[in-house]
Amino acid sequence: MARLCPDRELETSLLEDHELVGGLDEVGRGALAGPVTVGLAIVSRSTADAFPEGLADSKMLSPARREALVAPCAAWLADHAIAHASPAEIDALGIAAALRLAGRRALAQVRQRGHLPGIIILDGTANWLAQPAGDLLTALDQPGAPAPTGDYGPAIPDDDVPGVVMRVKADAGCAVVAAASVLAKVERDAIMSALADPGYGWASNKGYGSAAHQAGLAELGACEQHRRSWRLPGLR
Repeated sequence: MARLCPDRELETSLLEDHELVGGLDEVGRGALAGPVTVGLAIVSRSTADAFPEGLADSKMLSPARREALVAPCAAWLADHAIAHASPAEIDALGIAAALRLAGRRALAQVRQRGHLPGIIILDGTANWLAQPAGDLLTALDQPGAPAPTGDYGPAIPDDDVPGVVMRVKADAGCAVVAAASVLAKVERDAIMSALADPGYGWASNKGYGSAAHQAGLAELGACEQHRRSWRLPGLR
């Protein structure tokens, strides 16, 4: 099957009604450890038609190619932001709500710079961004829960969340979402590679359940980077 190549058809049509259009994608949803990360890329009516050469879904690119695309993507976009939810927040909230928290943190960053988009293109079929945040606040208010902002900054409230357009495989088919995917993947990979590692193999597996990671769990047990609410393989 031929690889889907990104284009600007959807984002360009949305720019007819909105001055700024955002693309949102997540990285790290299925990992056993580390944060979940959301990338937000924004285009405007003055954004160049030609996006960076070789841009594609981050999963389709080598690490070197992803890293080489970071600067061209940043130069092409009107703005961008990357935000996270910590392993402790994932445990307190569940993965969908942690994604929502990270997405709203990314939106808070661009709003501070006057670049809050009028609408968001979100990859997939589940609109995890726009659900009300009351469940976040309730869960984070429980004894022992992490602070609502964790170490990663504030999140915008319900009333400021832009409208959302869902698109299956948007990370492969929409240039603005592909850019968000690349930016998020490169930053999360760097975070995981820089972690102190007693033997889990973070640099190679980035927190996913590789054989080396599972062997490390069996030998060392879980650490603060692990999502302890998950069924972690290798643990008795």
